[in-house]
Amino acid sequence: MSSSLQDLFEHNREWAAEMVREKPAFFSDLIAQQSPQYMWIGCSDSRVPANQITGLAPGEVFVHRNVANVVVPTDLNCLSTIQFAVDQLKVKHLMVVGHYGCGGVKAALNNTRVGLADNWLRHIKDVRDRHAALIAATPEAQRVEVLCELNTIEQVMNVAQTTVVQDAWGRGQSLTLHAWVYALSDGLLRDMLMTVDSNDDLEAVYKAALASVAAKPRDLPA
Repeated sequence: MSSSLQDLFEHNREWAAEMVREKPAFFSDLIAQQSPQYMWIGCSDSRVPANQITGLAPGEVFVHRNVANVVVPTDLNCLSTIQFAVDQLKVKHLMVVGHYGCGGVKAALNNTRVGLADNWLRHIKDVRDRHAALIAATPEAQRVEVLCELNTIEQVMNVAQTTVVQDAWGRGQSLTLHAWVYALSDGLLRDMLMTVDSNDDLEAVYKAALASVAAKPRDLPA
């Protein structure tokens, strides 16, 4: 085994020992039950770890990650994860979390060919095309930033329209969806104001979230 991989095992032992020192029943509690209140759909980017960003321990957030945090009705992996989180774990909050400087979003914005992932990024190009006027009206240096924000809002709409979420809301289950964006520059999350817990105000909240993106000053850091 290479020395770098051996380091990972050593770090693992140190981490496990620290967890036991802080809470002796930590691992036995994990085995007994998984009962997170949150689901995080985020980007695969290694710089955006859900637990560390939110300060949550293992077992407290259910996570699905893919390139550029996309949710589409043909992705059975993502939809199955959502279904398990909503129907089995009964999570209360589901967050779609993008991040500024996302390579997938940037590639989609600029039509940069990256290989097989081009097919996946077509979904973000659809977001780009849907909001072409807003993006065109944005200073060029901030267009990736804006598309990152728009993408999280649109992906929350996609989540809201899944049969899983529609059925949950239909039976009165408590489930709130959120669109957030994480900034690598300062480690803070930004709320995109796309927060919905039913069909009743879905369209109104969606329009207000888009208006907020359009109205945001772009001469300041995100």
